[in-house]
Amino acid sequence: MSRIGRKPITVPAGVEVKIDGTTVTVKGPKGTLTQTFHPNMTIEQNGAELNVTRPNDEKLNRSLHGLTRTLLSNMVEGVTNGFKKELEVNGVGYRVQKQGNQLVMNLGYSHQVIMAEIPGITLEVPDPNHIVVLGADKQLVGQFAAEIREKRMPEPYKGKGIK
Repeated sequence: MSRIGRKPITVPAGVEVKIDGTTVTVKGPKGTLTQTFHPNMTIEQNGAELNVTRPNDEKLNRSLHGLTRTLLSNMVEGVTNGFKKELEVNGVGYRVQKQGNQLVMNLGYSHQVIMAEIPGITLEVPDPNHIVVLGADKQLVGQFAAEIREKRMPEPYKGKGIK
């Protein structure tokens, strides 16, 4: 049996979990996350714990068991603490600044690269060489950080770019 899938998820105080069939909604101080899981997985709430069970030991169900538990755990973690990715901008003349809800980057191109915040994501620029991406959804935070990094990938030798 899956070791990760068997572990119960503790729901902290102030977090509300609503299970509607295969759709789970987690509401907390940092926001609300909703996700639909595979119908083979059974998600139960016993007091302040969430448990994920599977119907049998088929390969598909074994792989979904740990995945479902981890996704649920990330949802609970996201609405309580949130997730953060820190990016560093290296290079002569490379700098970033925040104007309103837009991230304005000078990355050595003839023009400025401008990216707007998307719903569920907060951008912070503590200094001209650092970007902090914050949010409740782990996947969304990682994806947005990857899109920022894609604007100027680090060079293999000099290391100029967004790391």
